Amino acid sequence: MSAFIKKIVTILVVLAAAGALAGLFYFYHLEPDVEENRVARISLDGPLQSSAAGFTEMVVSPGRVENELNRAEQAEGVEAVVVDLNSPGGTVAASQEIYDLFAEFELPLVVAMGDMAASGGYYISAAADSIIAQPGSMTGSIGVIFSIYDPEELLDKIGIEREIIKSGEHKDMFNRSLEPGEREMLQEMSDTAHRQFLEAIASGRELDIEEVEELATGEVYLGEQALEKNLVDELGGKQVALEHAGELADIDDPVYYDMPEPPIYRRLLGLTAHIGELVRNFRYSEDLKTVERVEEGLSPVLKYKVPGY
Repeated sequence: MSAFIKKIVTILVVLAAAGALAGLFYFYHLEPDVEENRVARISLDGPLQSSAAGFTEMVVSPGRVENELNRAEQAEGVEAVVVDLNSPGGTVAASQEIYDLFAEFELPLVVAMGDMAASGGYYISAAADSIIAQPGSMTGSIGVIFSIYDPEELLDKIGIEREIIKSGEHKDMFNRSLEPGEREMLQEMSDTAHRQFLEAIASGRELDIEEVEELATGEVYLGEQALEKNLVDELGGKQVALEHAGELADIDDPVYYDMPEPPIYRRLLGLTAHIGELVRNFRYSEDLKTVERVEEGLSPVLKYKVPGY
């Protein structure tokens, strides 16, 4: 084991021990503070994707959303939830799974849009019982994007020769230029995902599908425009969202409840899942890491996402 890896392991062991002590202190000194009329506040900030991010990037995954909603539902005195949302959207499947979590959540759920809740961010918002946006919040972007790159010239430029062995006519279609008929296949996939987007909004917002089709140009709307188009319910911020949550839960004096952060030892346990990736990144040569980044960047993924984010 190299000296560097030994240092990494030692640091993680020390942090885990400190986290365990902090967790014991947290539970020992935790005093009951149960109130009624609570509205739990959940913050979701980042792109939507099924898998967790690395060490630096924050994402909104279905697993994270499910965990936060369960914590809110189990908290004493919580009768509704406000989700503070900032997201440019993300992958189609992750957006759909989070939409279902919102739609099936038993307590009243209000989305309070921040700077941006567009494309997949709007998709999941449509499942909420109410949507609040600032006049300048960026939302809408109802559409699908599917970027495909031909990597051959790039691989030639960095001196990498690749040979592909395949079974199945179209198995390598994302590793080369598209052949006749393949563009139409991918367009059909995009159109299908687009239809699913429209149907989800029509269902969540109780709109006619024809109304949604007129808005589904992919353009971004400001909150003020979205209100005129019936994509959001009211303009305002956290206080307006709290009032809406109170009305939906039929409580007179709703108060925000910020759920405590998980104890540090639990967060450290989650971090340990990435130790292998960290060590691997330090051991890889720069050339291999370059190839890995290129392949990741060129991977085609169907997205409900604002381009450029």
